[in-house]
Amino acid sequence: MTPERIEELIACYRDGLLEDTLPFWTRHAVDREQGGFMFCLDRDGSVLDTDKGMWAHGRFTWLLATLYNTIEPRDEWLELAAHGVEFIRRCGFDDDGRMFFSVTRDGRSVRKRRYVFTETFACIALAAYARASGQSRAADEARGLWDLFRKYMIAPGLIPPKTNAQSRPCKSMGAPMITIATAQALRETLETDEYDGVIDECIDEIRRDFLKPDLQAAMETVSPDGGIIDHFDGRLLNPGHAIECAWFIMHEGKYRGDAELIRLGATILDWMWARGWDAEYGGILYFRDLHDKPVQEYWHDMKFWWPQNEAIIATLLAYHLTGDEKYAKWHATIHDWSHAHFADSEHGEWFGYLHRDGRVSVPLKGNIWKGPFHLPRMQWYCWRLLASRKTRDD
Repeated sequence: MTPERIEELIACYRDGLLEDTLPFWTRHAVDREQGGFMFCLDRDGSVLDTDKGMWAHGRFTWLLATLYNTIEPRDEWLELAAHGVEFIRRCGFDDDGRMFFSVTRDGRSVRKRRYVFTETFACIALAAYARASGQSRAADEARGLWDLFRKYMIAPGLIPPKTNAQSRPCKSMGAPMITIATAQALRETLETDEYDGVIDECIDEIRRDFLKPDLQAAMETVSPDGGIIDHFDGRLLNPGHAIECAWFIMHEGKYRGDAELIRLGATILDWMWARGWDAEYGGILYFRDLHDKPVQEYWHDMKFWWPQNEAIIATLLAYHLTGDEKYAKWHATIHDWSHAHFADSEHGEWFGYLHRDGRVSVPLKGNIWKGPFHLPRMQWYCWRLLASRKTRDD
């Protein structure tokens, strides 16, 4: 990767974040009347639905506080982070300490999921806000949510199983993945290494139970002992999710200076790039079957925004850590394809959903799932990674 290319990419990620993605959301999503943010936005930023996702509230609040902590202490970012924290505190929690998944515009509950992933995003938001504001209450709340999350992850029976546990017991890679990401964020914002042991346990579980070297695949779902479940759901591969896992592990290797972890993450990237890259049309496919059989979900061959974001991070990080030009080529390929197909030059931000051939499926910019997280996190992470590489090379 030439110095000129590095400069070009730094400008792309920095300006994309600060002049395009972030202004789109701060201009259109902030609800000054009822509090919090409205993320269900049309292409031009107009509101499509006033229900508010608490998952997205945690993610956006984390982003705003993180930009304040790592880029520049702008008053606007801190004020908006405080705006998000206020709504999370006021409207996000049920009486049992668990969080709602979505609420009405004025904060009345709509849906509560059995998963405790909403809690992890509020956890990292409060931790980042604690560092930005110096507010000890927020740090205590973050630690409390981490403890609640871990209790639900560890204690049998607290989370109802997705399938009949007697007929078909299973577990998902999502649980150790989200644990790693949450622990890494807490370690950075609360400045403690007390979470490293949990990260080790989760990486060991992924390596032992979800990675299949003989098939060169990272499984999404396995039996409790790591066995392959030979049914539609058990054979289902999610390349974007596995590639996200790959860069979490490489990031840990970078933090610790651990070459073995870097190799492990790069291996997952290698396997799932081969599985997920669409050689005919470009982009990362959403689902694949372990044995290349037909997939049950009808959106299996669509191109969602977030797998491309995760692949952009993973390929750049792999190149940064290994120096292998293969990853520089992969990064250029996914970067260029994604920006050519997802970016909206007229109204800003990215479309979320494309058909396999790259045509826009639906023009909205936000819904209960898509919000200001994967894209701006990619821009923030890649910008900082490239800037650190430029400083090192200089």
